[in-house]
Amino acid sequence: MAEITVKLPDVGEGVAEAELVEWRVKAGDVVREDDILAAVMTDKATVEIPAPHSGRVVFTNGEVGQTLAVGSVLVRLEAGEGAVAAKPAPPPVAEPAPEPAEDAPADAGPREPAPAPVKAAPAAARPE
Repeated sequence: MAEITVKLPDVGEGVAEAELVEWRVKAGDVVREDDILAAVMTDKATVEIPAPHSGRVVFTNGEVGQTLAVGSVLVRLEAGEGAVAAKPAPPPVAEPAPEPAEDAPADAGPREPAPAPVKAAPAAARPE
């Protein structure tokens, strides 16, 4: 399996370093491409750093509050099928049951069709 080094990117024009403000992963975690690894803050903005590849986190560099230079190692990932397959799938989201129609009682079962209307006999054919 290949090891991928994720470096602190240049997050702004002329910024040479950034403060690590939050880790979203730890060693042993399995991440997918674009999962957020960490958040860093420069003098201009706070930026979330996404994973460039799927894999298992094998190393994180720095503690929250520490300043890291642009280009320094942020995370090392172990890439490969085995590393990603271990991440459990998110639980399925249940959809709400449809609400009953407004004219039907809430406990009503299936409806039978209404009987056809009875036509009256023509006036000329009626006995007097």
